[in-house]
Amino acid sequence: MSRFIEPGPEFGQLFRSFEHSAFRLETRDQYKSANEAEALRQFVAGEPVDMGWFENWLAMIRQATREGKRYARVRVVTVPLTDYSRFGLFCSGHTNGAGEDIRYLDRAQAADLPNYDYWLFDSRLLVRMHFDQDETFLGGEVIEDPAAIVQHNYWRDAAWHKALRREDFAA
Repeated sequence: MSRFIEPGPEFGQLFRSFEHSAFRLETRDQYKSANEAEALRQFVAGEPVDMGWFENWLAMIRQATREGKRYARVRVVTVPLTDYSRFGLFCSGHTNGAGEDIRYLDRAQAADLPNYDYWLFDSRLLVRMHFDQDETFLGGEVIEDPAAIVQHNYWRDAAWHKALRREDFAA
């Protein structure tokens, strides 16, 4: 059984209502988001990047980590990195500084992981991310099947075990 949540307030509430941990597995080499488009353009052009678009997310992470909550993420990336993945590596310096722990995994080492993105909240709420053919986020499918939740917890642990800390990967 599952239900779909479109981008917006209900989806955003997932990030304010978890108790202990929020984990994301990212598997795409490109994401399309209007709010980061200008920053991505600036980054690719080698210009100073205005990170104002990112401040709400960073403030939310800072607040959550002050409350003892944990944000973690593993990004599965193709090497050599795409421009977007390089931009993500740049941005992860800011999110890690705010308290999120983002790690990186070469796609060649991720064959036993799913090829889709998901969020796992408190190891019990699973939200599979859906994107259109242009890499635009469509929303999340809340999956309630206990066996699927256990499997995604296993994949989280396996990805985390193999992934490199951002600083080590960036080096």
